[in-house]
Amino acid sequence: MLTPASFAAFIVILVGGLIYWSNPSRRVNRAVCFGSVHIAIWLGCLHIAMTVNPIYGAFWVRLTSAVGSLFPLNFWMVKESIVQPADTSLRDSLRRNWPWLLVAVVLVWVPFTDYFIPSHSTPERHVYGWAYFTYAWVLLGIYGILILSSFRSSTTLKGAPRLELQIWLGGGCAMLIAIMATMALNAITGDRMYIRMQPLFTLIFYAGVSYVVTARRIFNARQILLVVVEKSILVGTVAVVAYVLDFSLSTFLPAPFAFVATTAATLWIAVELNGALDRWFQFYPQATAARQAAFAIARRESRIGDLENAFVSVLKGWGQSDHAVILSGTKGSLSGMGIKISESHPAVGALRQLRWATPERLARERPSAERKALAAFLAEHGLGVAVFGEGPSLTLILGVGVGASRRPFTYPQVAQLTELTSIIESVFERAHFSVAAQRAEQLATVGLLAASLAHEIRNPLVTIKTFVQLLPRHHQDESFRTKFFGLINDEVTRIDRLTEQLLDLASPRVYQAQNIALHPVLHASVELVVPKAADKNIEFMTNFQATPDFVFTDPSAAKQVLLNLCFNAIQAVETIEAKRWVKISTRNVTSGVEMAVQDSGPGIAEDIRPRLFQPFQSNKSSGFGLGLAICSDFLAGLDATISVDPKQPGHGASFRVVFPTAGAISASALT
Repeated sequence: MLTPASFAAFIVILVGGLIYWSNPSRRVNRAVCFGSVHIAIWLGCLHIAMTVNPIYGAFWVRLTSAVGSLFPLNFWMVKESIVQPADTSLRDSLRRNWPWLLVAVVLVWVPFTDYFIPSHSTPERHVYGWAYFTYAWVLLGIYGILILSSFRSSTTLKGAPRLELQIWLGGGCAMLIAIMATMALNAITGDRMYIRMQPLFTLIFYAGVSYVVTARRIFNARQILLVVVEKSILVGTVAVVAYVLDFSLSTFLPAPFAFVATTAATLWIAVELNGALDRWFQFYPQATAARQAAFAIARRESRIGDLENAFVSVLKGWGQSDHAVILSGTKGSLSGMGIKISESHPAVGALRQLRWATPERLARERPSAERKALAAFLAEHGLGVAVFGEGPSLTLILGVGVGASRRPFTYPQVAQLTELTSIIESVFERAHFSVAAQRAEQLATVGLLAASLAHEIRNPLVTIKTFVQLLPRHHQDESFRTKFFGLINDEVTRIDRLTEQLLDLASPRVYQAQNIALHPVLHASVELVVPKAADKNIEFMTNFQATPDFVFTDPSAAKQVLLNLCFNAIQAVETIEAKRWVKISTRNVTSGVEMAVQDSGPGIAEDIRPRLFQPFQSNKSSGFGLGLAICSDFLAGLDATISVDPKQPGHGASFRVVFPTAGAISASALT
């Protein structure tokens, strides 16, 4: 016959076996498994005591109590497995703590005496002797001593062992108080219902504590207690309110209307009260602050290096640690913060499978070569937690060092870090895409320039070739030789300058603002574009009026922006039959120096104008529409702005870029 005791015995023995199987090499797992067998035997005896013929009931009550008297020894074994070093043998522990064994043997003998259950006790009238109550009080005293001893031991522990010991003792104390209370109530009232509640208390305690001690997720005892208190307040308050409302409304409303009104009001109160309790208890204030800081960084920064430094600061603050790492990569290896590791490394493979890891989790689970490599990686870099994130094209590992309190990271904190990883991975994905798009746009510009400058490079080469062919016949002519050497030097210098400018555009770089003269940069850029415009019969005009022309920006960024705008203008103008022209001008404005690029083309379509500087917006049949978005992105990083004039009939597009001066930057920083 299935009873609560037999069901609990089955569950306990099953869970104990699974705990041992999960990591047989861990001492606490073995101790909990042994304790599971012990508790299952006690529950089996309790099952028989409650179902056997009443004539034999007293014997099984004695046997159940005798088996239960060994619970202190069970608790002591688990405590020793947590507190003592791994190389401490059970024999050494028993030698140091022989009083526990002696008391356990004595308590096993007590239930079989006539002082425990007198011989005149009958199934109809249960009588308990003085030893029965003494037995209960002695056990309570032993548990008290055990708790005090464990509390002293916990002060010398750190990390997961300390949490395990606290939760084990807290749960055990609650269970034992409940069991002793049921024994007292049974003796006083004679109602065996209280004894039937003992398997339920045991099952709740054992399931909860076994999970906390052996599962991969670590919880803080204080967090668990606060959650229990919060939910108890919530349930109790809502239940009272629902009862009062239902009683009050039922007096003057029909039952269906009273039920609907009570349900609606109760649900509203539950939601409001739950939010108020969350704010009052403040379970995870650091998580909220870190999440807000991450979103602020995502809006403010765009460069990978700046993002990495900013997010590392957020992770340090969140974990109250002086150490954090962010490793990212897209091509088979992860790097960051001076660390580089291949994606094929066993540690990365284990973390990809687990999604998150702490040293405590790896110590609890069944070891493998990959998990040992991951544990070594965490130890080498001083990390208390690591989380793995993977996007469409980016792999990310976030790690945070052990906090100042030296406590392990609990599962709620791991969930917070997982959420932060998702945010950071999205931001890094966008940043990597932006860098790749900038690189693609640069290479596209270089391709256009290479085609247009081929003629320019060919001309000096033809001149050099001609002079080389004439040199044998005019070698004795000194004036020819002088002219030849001068021409060779000029033409080679010209070719060298053109190729250097192409290489400068093609090379990837991080833009850094500096105080420069803008006009020389624009002249050099125009020199690159004019050949292509001339090939298309497009007139190029310049009107540089800014005086002074000093701006605080990156010269390569300014060159890239001008080239992009000029090529866009050339492609727009070459589609018309009327007069074709492109004009570049500068002037001084309040916030710096304005550069305008105007053309005689058809202008910007009205449907594209509102989102012109967003990716993939283009009037052209070729290209990806990334150029203006990229220009806008890195101009914003240099405190410069780009805009387009409103469309005017008979006029083409007119783009204006305002480069700030050093003085304007300083003034904005002060305000």
